[in-house]
Amino acid sequence: MTMLRYSILKNAIGARTIFSHVQVRGMHSRNEKAMEFIAKGWSAMKEVDRVIDYCDLKDKRLIPLLRGAKENFELALEVDNSNTHARYWLSKLHLKYHVPGACKAVGAALLVEAAEMGNSDALYDLGSRLRVENEYVQSAQQAFYYIEKAVEQLHPGALYLLGAVYLTGECVQQDFGSAMWCFHRAAEKGHAGAAIAYGSLLLQGYQVPESITKFNVKKRSKSTKSTCVGVTTNHVKKAKEQFQIAASAGCDLGFRWLSRIEEEEKRLLSEHQIS
Repeated sequence: MTMLRYSILKNAIGARTIFSHVQVRGMHSRNEKAMEFIAKGWSAMKEVDRVIDYCDLKDKRLIPLLRGAKENFELALEVDNSNTHARYWLSKLHLKYHVPGACKAVGAALLVEAAEMGNSDALYDLGSRLRVENEYVQSAQQAFYYIEKAVEQLHPGALYLLGAVYLTGECVQQDFGSAMWCFHRAAEKGHAGAAIAYGSLLLQGYQVPESITKFNVKKRSKSTKSTCVGVTTNHVKKAKEQFQIAASAGCDLGFRWLSRIEEEEKRLLSEHQIS
């Protein structure tokens, strides 16, 4: 009897293990297939973005690309309905592009769903839209909520936007330390605007306190406040690095700042040689 129970238990455990492996394999297969559709759709959208500045938004030549992108994102969701990337990109097609069958309401619903599911691009996009497009009283607070969620995932656009919020004191208490932390982290990810903002603040004499190692919106200490200590050679060096980041991203303002710094360095060197 004991041997029989042991045999039944062993077979049950083995069957459960096999079933689990089959489930994982099936999930992995669905994810792969969904990503294939997403890659095709994203490629079509990139091609549209490449030429859309040189033609009319409703140009009929864009229709096949837009229709193909829409179909691929829809197929990705049919394969894996939990895929937030497909949901987000499909929302962009409905909201931004003149794709056949586009519906603003559907796009908005998809965007909210993707954001609620934790997609950082959707969180940032939704927060940005609420901030500039919505006239309701609570829109600013709602926008800030979604932007903060995107910042928690270190989304560069959200970091830059939140840095601007703290820099200007819009909706929150003005905090240069938090602003510079946001700009610094966004610049590390190649965000040109954040690099320009961070470099400009450095040239004004502001510095990020060493105590800022992890950003916490709800539990900031007073030590996170940045103070203006005056411009030093180290500030100029760090600022130059930021402008180089912006220039590498193709930002014209980055090149202008680099040119100004180089001219100033030459002037100071010339004065030093004369003296």
